[in-house]
Amino acid sequence: MALEPKKKCMKTRAVRLYGKKDLRLEEFELPPIKDNEILAKVVSDSICMSSYKASSQGADHKRIPNDVADNPIIIGHEFAGELLEVGAKWEGKFKAGDKFSIQPALYYVDGPVGILSAPGYSYKYVGGDATYVIIPNEVMEQNCLLIYSGEGYYPASLAEPLSCVIGTMHANYHTTPGSYAHRMEIVDEGKMAILAGVGPMGLAAINYVLHRKDRKPSLVVVTDVNQSRLNRAAEIYSVEFAALQGIDLRYVNTGNIDDPVKELKALSDGMGYDDVFIFAPVKQVVEQGDAILAFDGCLNFFAGPNDPNFSAMLNFYKVHYAYTHIVGTSGGNNDDMVEALEIMSRGLDPAGLVTHIGGLDAVAETTNNLPDIPGGKKLIYTHLYMPLTPITDFEKLGESSDLFKELANICRRHKGLWSVEAETYLLTNFVQ
Repeated sequence: MALEPKKKCMKTRAVRLYGKKDLRLEEFELPPIKDNEILAKVVSDSICMSSYKASSQGADHKRIPNDVADNPIIIGHEFAGELLEVGAKWEGKFKAGDKFSIQPALYYVDGPVGILSAPGYSYKYVGGDATYVIIPNEVMEQNCLLIYSGEGYYPASLAEPLSCVIGTMHANYHTTPGSYAHRMEIVDEGKMAILAGVGPMGLAAINYVLHRKDRKPSLVVVTDVNQSRLNRAAEIYSVEFAALQGIDLRYVNTGNIDDPVKELKALSDGMGYDDVFIFAPVKQVVEQGDAILAFDGCLNFFAGPNDPNFSAMLNFYKVHYAYTHIVGTSGGNNDDMVEALEIMSRGLDPAGLVTHIGGLDAVAETTNNLPDIPGGKKLIYTHLYMPLTPITDFEKLGESSDLFKELANICRRHKGLWSVEAETYLLTNFVQ
């Protein structure tokens, strides 16, 4: 009887979490994969505010193991790459060379216990901020390993944050007159407000709304108090493009208005908004959202606060007599990830979220200081050592670097945004 060839070990470099704000870039050996596991190369990972929360809370985080100090986990959960070796159990479904994305929010039952596990929070050998990882059996069992057939890698990394806003749109609900039956989803041809909506996730929401084919609001009002961020959003997702989709898109700086509620309601012809989304955990913003709800309006609190005692005033008279309601969402599910990948294949480009590019050596400092770094998504290429660099700095850096000079030229051709062309050039030409 012939013996099976012994599977090889592989070294990986990864950023591992040991405790609160204790992130370390280390090189170590991965064990040989089991028959129910998959070895993969990570190419890109986008850093999420949720990773900052995980690092800040350490073992107090609900997804971080209690023994993380002795068994550190690889951080990062918005990642994409290529499958290298597929265990026998999964050979009929996956193959070496497949590009992949992962839905990280696993939930599975182990006996009588529900387990909240996630790559990037809970595992020794899989997370986004690594060069090579071992994808465990439960990821495939939960259908959370998703093949990506599009161009480049960064869109697949950003499929996870896009899936979160897809999930939040699907989670809204409205009632049927004369009954208490709930109709899930935003109101087609309704009025929508996206408050504090020009951060990374707000931009993802705008992008998704403008590219949906099955249902669209007639009016979308996006607010913020930072005019430069509003200007950038309007440049990327223009009023003119929205009009071509049949959507009246308005950008409003509520910091310049004496009575934001009055002004926002006036934009809705005094009727209020069917769907209101809150993208910052700010008491004043939540209360504005509640105040502008229409009859049967749904307020979705998307922004996850750090403070477990965060609260805001809601009008319960309207809850009773105007049928207003509130929901909250955290993450997308498999169907949302599949929809994200599918809608990107139809032309949605998530590049508008990305403002910084960096290498694996930039992860620890960036993650631990994420709230203090302006801009949108910080996109990491894990096989590069490169300081975190704003795209807006490429032109200046290009005065002394041919690499950045050409990257600046490429980004200029793409309205100042990252692109598959820029990614391909960087990965082909960057010298460590």
